[in-house]
Amino acid sequence: MDVELYVYDLSQGLARMYSQPLTGTQIDAIYHTALVLNGVEYFFGQGIQTANPGTTHHGQPMEKVHMGQTELPNEVIEEYLGSLATIYTPESYDLFLHNCNNFTQDFAMFLVGKSIPEHIRNLPRTFLDTPFGQMMKPQIENALRGSTQGTGPGTVPGPSFQPQAAQQPRAAQHPAPASVRNVSSLSQLESELAAASNTCAVIFFTSSTCPPCKVVYPTYDQLAEEAGDRARLIKVDIGSAYDVSMKYGVRATPTFMTFLKGQKLDQWSGANPGQLSGNVRMLLEMANPTHPHRQLRLPSLQRPISNFVTYKKVPPLDKLVQKLPASFRETPDVASIIDFVKQRQSASTGNTPIADIRVPDLHTFATSLQSTYTTLPSDSLFAVVDLVRLLFLDPRVSGYFAEEAQHKTLLTLLSPLSADDLSNCPYNLRIVALQLSCNLFSTPLYPDQLTSPTSLLRETTLRLAINSLLDSHSNLRVVAASFAYNLAAYNHNARFDGKPDPLTEEDQVEIAASLLEAISREDQSIEALHGLLFALGLFVYEAPLDGALVDLCRAMGVAETVRAKSQISAVQKEPLLKEIGSELLSKGL
Repeated sequence: MDVELYVYDLSQGLARMYSQPLTGTQIDAIYHTALVLNGVEYFFGQGIQTANPGTTHHGQPMEKVHMGQTELPNEVIEEYLGSLATIYTPESYDLFLHNCNNFTQDFAMFLVGKSIPEHIRNLPRTFLDTPFGQMMKPQIENALRGSTQGTGPGTVPGPSFQPQAAQQPRAAQHPAPASVRNVSSLSQLESELAAASNTCAVIFFTSSTCPPCKVVYPTYDQLAEEAGDRARLIKVDIGSAYDVSMKYGVRATPTFMTFLKGQKLDQWSGANPGQLSGNVRMLLEMANPTHPHRQLRLPSLQRPISNFVTYKKVPPLDKLVQKLPASFRETPDVASIIDFVKQRQSASTGNTPIADIRVPDLHTFATSLQSTYTTLPSDSLFAVVDLVRLLFLDPRVSGYFAEEAQHKTLLTLLSPLSADDLSNCPYNLRIVALQLSCNLFSTPLYPDQLTSPTSLLRETTLRLAINSLLDSHSNLRVVAASFAYNLAAYNHNARFDGKPDPLTEEDQVEIAASLLEAISREDQSIEALHGLLFALGLFVYEAPLDGALVDLCRAMGVAETVRAKSQISAVQKEPLLKEIGSELLSKGL
């Protein structure tokens, strides 16, 4: 059967026109792809969907690419699509991380052993690598959700598989870079097995004269990518590696052999992709047991967090400027910054592209700010910080200050807030400083510094947030909860990707202790309680069950504390009380 790739442009040509001035990178289209074989178009949106070729809501494709021919029987294709249906569910769709092009890539590799074009696969990373891309990610996701996912399953009958809304294994959604390890001698094989002595390994005994082996090559390659560093998937050609075939007594191909913690577990023969996938995934689960939290019903937590809380509302600029001392606001470098912020505000409500507004001399402004800020009247410091918050809304500006002498200007602005006791620090300065800190998550340039144990920026912002979580002002508690949520979300996303936690366990325990105390006190603001519960849930989800964070939650009786909030009329309608309190904290600890 012929296999064709259908390529659509969701932007209808707008990406080609506007990408260069907005992002600094030329992007020709926002791609949606599908595969067509045997008169059926297969694509991913509301799960795996089917349609008559070219009849979906995307219209006609901008390009058709012949991918090759597949000799795989229909029943094998149906079985593979059935396994993909457990991965590509409606709930797992993510415009940037897990989309139609990921599905098309997986399906094409299985059918013809060939990747879709690289520029399509790499488009999300190309876009997100730009400051504008990071800033606009949430808005683009919201704008394109209906277009990308469609409205539901297609009406054209496809194969007999039944898509299931099962939770996608995390490794399949975020595979670590890996590949099959080809070995040609017994010494090489023993070295690979030794490296997998604490996890697991699979040996695929094959040969160049084995046609059935080629049927399972794409499946084996995909499994290696899915396993990442959790397993070693090895391929041995027994036609040349005679010492291997002699030791293991393998005469027929394909033959598979699995090892768990250094001991042989199983052996089977035959080119059955479904059996291979099932056995390898079961092996991975045995070697890397699923965290019990994944078995709970936690829709808010069992996904990567794509949106951070930011504060981008622009106050009346003339009133804000009047709060600045005349000797400060009338200096040329500060005046140029004020004019730039006003031009951006006017452009946002007009037709002038923001990218056309010239950025003033940031170096001069930074130097002046560092030398004069601490000498300004204390009641005007909040206005300076709020002005900088507005300035940072431009990714060109935030990019400059991210590189500027390791955040020297930011540390200067936050210096009045670095004390352990902030009771004498003005409320308005604390809240705008926290809002600025939240906005630093709108670009990928700052979060590493906000979580690094050696960063002064982390130390100052963390101390400010922890102090503010228990403040008497509800608005301040809301913003502090937002910053704690952003930290927790960034930490959660790394954990969800199988990477080490950016925040140390000590920092997580300290923040969680403050969140717990704040939750116990919160009986006025449902908005503050929502942020507190969400942040705590993100820290606890998939935390080590024998770690200090879970021990803290158990010792403080956090489940009972959260459940008690359902008796307080002002906050009892908060939906996270059930998900975090009755599910995660009651069943997961």
